[in-house]
Amino acid sequence: MKTFLLIVFSFIFGQVIYGQTIYATDWKSDSDVIVYVTEWKSDADLLVYKTEWKSDARDKNNGIWFFTDWKNEANKKIYFTEWKSDADVIIYFTEWKSDAGWKKNSKKHHFY
Repeated sequence: MKTFLLIVFSFIFGQVIYGQTIYATDWKSDSDVIVYVTEWKSDADLLVYKTEWKSDARDKNNGIWFFTDWKNEANKKIYFTEWKSDADVIIYFTEWKSDAGWKKNSKKHHFY
């Protein structure tokens, strides 16, 4: 029983710490959020910095994303659409961690 509780606690605690762990799905119906990637920073709702380190994505909802290969590790499952009009959130991938963040706070709720 202690082992079971430890596993459950670890899973829940891990989800809280790594608030921006993202899984990109191939199926729109499997996603939590539909995302369009724009070429223009000025069009974006969210500026995203893609990190290679899970520990960089500790803060919730700040635009620093760690992509995982495992759906069960992710806090959000996203689907990349080719059509801007289909998107819940429009993102721009930035090269600078310091640029990451929301430009339109009205869209933040999609990643809570």
